[in-house]
Amino acid sequence: MHGNIRIRAIALGIFFGLLICAFTPFNNAYLNATPLAGGHFPLAPFFILAWLTAISALHHRIFRSTPLLTGLELMTMWILTVVVSGIAFTGLARTFFINLTAPFHFASIGNRWKEILQPLLPEALHPTDPKAVETLYNGIKGGSFMSDGELIRAIPWSAWVTPLLWWAAFILLCYFMMLCLTNIFSRQWVENERINFPLLQLPRFMEEALDQGLYGSFLTNKFFLCGLLFCVALHTLNGLHFYIPAVPEVPTLVLAGKYFAKTGLFSGFGKLKIYFYPAFVGFAFLASRQISFSFWFFFLTGGLFYGVLNVAGLNIPASSLGVTFGPTLTRPEETQMIGAYLVFFFFIVWLARQHLQQVLREAFGGKQTKGESEWMSLRFSFWGLIISGCLLVAWCVNFGVPMLMALLVLTAFFIFTVVASKAICQGGIAYFTLTAAPLDGVTAMFGTKFFGAVGIAITAMCQKILFVDLRESLMPSLVHGSKVNEWIKNKKLFLSGIIIVLLAGVVVSFAAMLFVCYKYGIRELHLDWATRTSMTVYDNVVRVIQEPAVASEWVTTFSTVGAVIMFTLVLAYNRLPWWPLHPIGYLTAYSSAMKILWFSFFLGWMFNQLTLRYGGVGLFKRIRYLFFGLIMGDFLMGGAWALYGLWAGQSYQVLPG
Repeated sequence: MHGNIRIRAIALGIFFGLLICAFTPFNNAYLNATPLAGGHFPLAPFFILAWLTAISALHHRIFRSTPLLTGLELMTMWILTVVVSGIAFTGLARTFFINLTAPFHFASIGNRWKEILQPLLPEALHPTDPKAVETLYNGIKGGSFMSDGELIRAIPWSAWVTPLLWWAAFILLCYFMMLCLTNIFSRQWVENERINFPLLQLPRFMEEALDQGLYGSFLTNKFFLCGLLFCVALHTLNGLHFYIPAVPEVPTLVLAGKYFAKTGLFSGFGKLKIYFYPAFVGFAFLASRQISFSFWFFFLTGGLFYGVLNVAGLNIPASSLGVTFGPTLTRPEETQMIGAYLVFFFFIVWLARQHLQQVLREAFGGKQTKGESEWMSLRFSFWGLIISGCLLVAWCVNFGVPMLMALLVLTAFFIFTVVASKAICQGGIAYFTLTAAPLDGVTAMFGTKFFGAVGIAITAMCQKILFVDLRESLMPSLVHGSKVNEWIKNKKLFLSGIIIVLLAGVVVSFAAMLFVCYKYGIRELHLDWATRTSMTVYDNVVRVIQEPAVASEWVTTFSTVGAVIMFTLVLAYNRLPWWPLHPIGYLTAYSSAMKILWFSFFLGWMFNQLTLRYGGVGLFKRIRYLFFGLIMGDFLMGGAWALYGLWAGQSYQVLPG
């Protein structure tokens, strides 16, 4: 699947991407319907891809003319929608406006935000008109009954111009840095390491079948149909049960924690849950067996570790964790991930050492080379990375962050992002969450006094906007795009599409979220999680300002333990051919995503293992269509129930929210 793409593919990708951005805030925040863009294999883009592929195949079969869209063009269109779809909600817009206004709207005598927090926040970074903030949360009076045109004219746009321009500069500089980092690492990951990219396997096979005139054979494959029909039956029955409780259901969640004692060796499994998601079983089957095995193995080992500490009498209080900014960090033992992330980043750099030397040679005048997966030259990427990094540091310094601190924090932001991107793309984790946040890594090493009051406030805002909730982060999608770029000859056209859709996506997402907030008011929207987590960030900021603390002894200890374990894992993985564990699995041991997905990875690994052991590669090539069917079935049923939910007012959730 190699060739040129036409402008129509780019235009369709931009159109559908912006359509998703425009509709997502209303769908997710107001209707609370099935998320259109959740995770790194989002529902709406694949639903559109599946139907457009079928339409293109049918058109070609009936009219025997030039295809409306080739398989490569459909892949290009799909990637553009994937890249931009996350911006509209969790990837950016979900918490953005709450993050900017919470210190003012929720200030009270009890939290002392007015005296401690508000003076630290520059006026340029938030709306200064109290009425604009109040109506954001309560809605414009009568807004829900206004026509769209009337509401657009009633929104206080002038109050948002300055903060949106400053934050847009920060966001777009970060996006440009991610694009440069992706371009720098793409040759290493795509061409040298030959990453499997499990999340791309089904779209790639679909579109190759389309280009080869075999799409009908693909759809009628008996294994594919078995997987597809299984999901159709499962979700038809469970969907009907959701709307009509008298209809029986097939349980897809088992609360297994009740079978374990609250004390003793297995006390860490007191909240264990077994979820069954067919699509994620499919992704796990298509991933490397070593990685799939490592995901569920380290998750269970992490739970067992709690029990070992319990038996040993080391009941470490949660208070020993101190003040942290991690999205799911609840126990000191989980800070192992701080050290693990840092060591794994150095492992990524070490694996790419020869390629990075080539990057440096080209950056300083060496002979230019061109990789198949690269959008632009390595020289441009290197200097683009340096210049945009300097501009980001200058942005932070302009608002009062000390230069050294700005440099350290931004470095931590992108270290965590690079590591997470490698884990998502290589492991096939469509739904991924961090355990510890980048700021937790900096405070673990330097304490909180190092930040200063303004520094901790501004960097906490920046982290909340882009670098803490990575469920819909941009860089993994760009890495997937670099793999698709390997097959495209006119790469500049593809790059132009990415740049246009990102710029327009930020504008459309901001406008759509403001429209929904001012029409109904944040109080009436399903944004409780966004509000709660934003308030927690500012509570922690105030706590750190009032009582600066050195790094917790337990946090330092477990971070060191995590670094040692990860170093041992990467050493064994790199030196011992028979070693069964992949270091990426350890990175997700305490992730809330793995609490949902561990059983799916177990099933995927088990089926993969049995298939290759007893049937070899030949059986694997046939049986993988069963798992393609599971993925296709889950996402088609997810899209169908999402559409029905728009009419019914509530939606049966096929996939994790």
